[in-house]
Amino acid sequence: MPEIKGYHAHVYFGADTVETAHAVCEEAARLFDVKMGRMHERNVGPHPRWSCQLGFGPEVLDQVLPWLMLNRQGLTIFTHPDTGEHLEDHRDRAVWMGELLELDLSIFD
Repeated sequence: MPEIKGYHAHVYFGADTVETAHAVCEEAARLFDVKMGRMHERNVGPHPRWSCQLGFGPEVLDQVLPWLMLNRQGLTIFTHPDTGEHLEDHRDRAVWMGELLELDLSIFD
């Protein structure tokens, strides 16, 4: 069985919600042991929308996930574990908050 090394929460946004996403991500990084990535104003990796990655360890999942559920301000958030099995982590082990979107999983072939 793979080991969960950490988690990535991808906060999706568009041109009209970039400020909201920035505020949500900054607040998560301020409140928890979360590393905020860049605000990508283009699609990157398998992600179908602009996004910002929040990276965090297993020890804060029980704090970060509920906070995101209650404070996502209508944004879609895709959260997955990091086990090193990228396809499975993104396809089979994810948690969605908001709209379910189709990822471009072909990058993991």
